[in-house]
This record gives sequence, C-alpha cells and structure tokens, in this order.
Amino acid sequence: MTFPETDRERAWTALVGVALAALVGGSLLFPDTVYGGFVWHYFWGPVVADANGAQCAVWNGGAVQLLYNSSACTAATEPVAYPGYTLVSEVGYAVTLLVSLVGVTFLLDHLKVGENLDLLYALFPFVLLGGALRVVEDANDAAAAAPGVEQFLDYPANTLIISPVIYFVMFAITLALLVACVLLARRTDVFENYYRPLATAGIAILTATVGFLVFLAATTDYVSLHPQFTVLTVLFATIITATVWYYVRRQLPDIASGTEFAGAVVLWGHAVDGVANVIGLDWAAELGLAYDLVPKHPVNAAVVDITQNVLPASIIHYTGDAWPFLVLKIVAALFVLWLFDAELREEAPRYYTLMLVAVLAVGLGPGSRDMLRATFGI
Repeated sequence: MTFPETDRERAWTALVGVALAALVGGSLLFPDTVYGGFVWHYFWGPVVADANGAQCAVWNGGAVQLLYNSSACTAATEPVAYPGYTLVSEVGYAVTLLVSLVGVTFLLDHLKVGENLDLLYALFPFVLLGGALRVVEDANDAAAAAPGVEQFLDYPANTLIISPVIYFVMFAITLALLVACVLLARRTDVFENYYRPLATAGIAILTATVGFLVFLAATTDYVSLHPQFTVLTVLFATIITATVWYYVRRQLPDIASGTEFAGAVVLWGHAVDGVANVIGLDWAAELGLAYDLVPKHPVNAAVVDITQNVLPASIIHYTGDAWPFLVLKIVAALFVLWLFDAELREEAPRYYTLMLVAVLAVGLGPGSRDMLRATFGI
C-alpha cells in the first residue's frame, strides 16, 4: 500500500531527518560532549541506572560505572545520571511527543481514521497499560532489593519498560494494533469498525499485566495487594471531576464547549494523577503501607518542596504537602481543554483527537502508575 506524500509530510520528514542526523553525527564526532553530556546524561543514563537498581550511573569517558551509594554519586565527576526524570528529559519527551503526533496525524489522514473521538475511547486502555507496565518494572526493582530473590527481568530486557524506552515500546504496540485493526475491519466482515477490536486488544493486554501483578502479590513477599488505594483514587478523582465539570459547564462553558464528554475524561485522567500523588505521598502509611511513597517526577518534587517552604509544619501535619499538585493538575487540564475549541475540531479533526489522547496520557499514564504502585506496595 503506497500513499502520495504531501509538502507538509516532506517538510516533517526533513525536519526529523536533520534532528536525527545532528544527534547521531554529533555523538560520533563528539562522543563525550554530545552523547555523554546530553543523550546519555539526560536520557539513556537514567535508564541504565534504573534498570540495574543503582543510585546513579557515571559516564566516566564512556566506561560507565554503576554506583550504589549516594555519597559516591555526589563525589563522582559529571556527567552523572540518576534514575528518574529531569526537567531536560521531560522537555525532550514533550518535544518528541509533539513531533510524533504530527507524523501519526499524517498516517491517520492516509488511513482515513481518527476523525472522531471514538479513537480516544478505544485508546483509553492503552494509556492505563503504559502505567501498569511501568509498575511491573517497579516490581522487578523490588525483587532485586529483596534478599535472596532474583529479578524476573534482567538488564537489558527490563529497559523496555523503563522511561523513555517504554514510550517507544507503547507507541509501537499501539500503532501496530491500530493498523492491524483497521485492516481487519476493512478487509473482513468480522467487525463493523476498528474501535472495538482495538479497545478489546488493549483491555486484554491490560488485564494480563495487572493479573501478573496480582499473581506476584499472591506468591511473593516483595509485592503486596492494597486495593484501597485504587478504590480511593478512582472514587476521589471521579467526585472531583464530576464536581468541577458540572461547575465548568454552567459557569465557564467556553472551556467545555469544544470537547464535551471527552473533556471530562481528560480531566478525570489528570485528577487521577493528582489524587494518586496526594494519597501516595502523604497518606500511604496511614492506609497500610510501611512508608509514604516518594515523588518520581521533578514537578511533583518541586511542588512538595515549595509547599514545605511556604506552609508551617503545624498545617502540613494535617493537610500533607502534595495537595497543591492536585490543584495544579486540575487548573492546567482546564486551561488546555479551553484551547480545544470547536473550530480546531472542525479544521483538523484527526490532530484534534490525537492531541486529546496525548493530553489524557500525560495525566493518566503517570497517575495510573502512582495509583498501582501504592496498590501493590511498591
């Protein structure tokens, strides 16, 4: 199957090609500066450290060292990569996401799919799947930390479900299933459309992934089951979403007019992220875990730090220090939804749908991970 390429697609291809050539060429010509100081430092190095359960990884001129002591990491010569995200890496992921969405929009144009919001609902299970797979890696790390227990995924196989590699893995899985379901619906009489088989495939893989975590909880000591975290997160996120969306539709109709029910779904995804953080960071110990969880993202950590510096300890004792993150998530989600007006939906329906999927994923992806981390005690 071949498609005629448009001028916009040629420009996109050229832009991506130049960016890749600059990174690859710079890495080959200046390995310590471009690759070690940028690509490895902010993107691949954190994956290596995380996959090996190290406190940090040190570039060391290309002879990478894994360090398991925080003081040794502090004393090491830069570049030093720590597990998790940095502001640089998150900006890089955001830019990559936006560029990728443009490319996927071209593909959807050729396939003539994604012109309505049914695609958003069909991809909903895949957003949850990304968070669930990340928790599988958290369980793998917990296995490595447990005495006398071996990881069920060794390096480098476990890098497939660690950020940023997991983004590319999820992108490839979702895109392959989307194309397969479109072809299945058009070339057979089994399905009337591609939405149902796509959603069914996502639900099946998600169920298997969560089922594996439940199996670990039932058969190991390093994973445990605490369903109250999922119940409370979903409950509070739903109540907050219903209340806020009810108010918005009546008092601030411009925010809701372009998205309607899909806007409520996106808002709910970000509410899950905010509530999961509040419960996991502030109240996990009170709800049955041995200790409160720690923030995994720079923004979460920054909000906690600011709250601790602004509010007195006597107030934080009762309110916790993560609740401003929930407020920030709700306000940010409403602002973004306000940008999705009816005109954009009419002029570029496929890009509109993909952008809504991306906004949902930015909230519900990490939110589902935090919720399931607490639910399985890891």
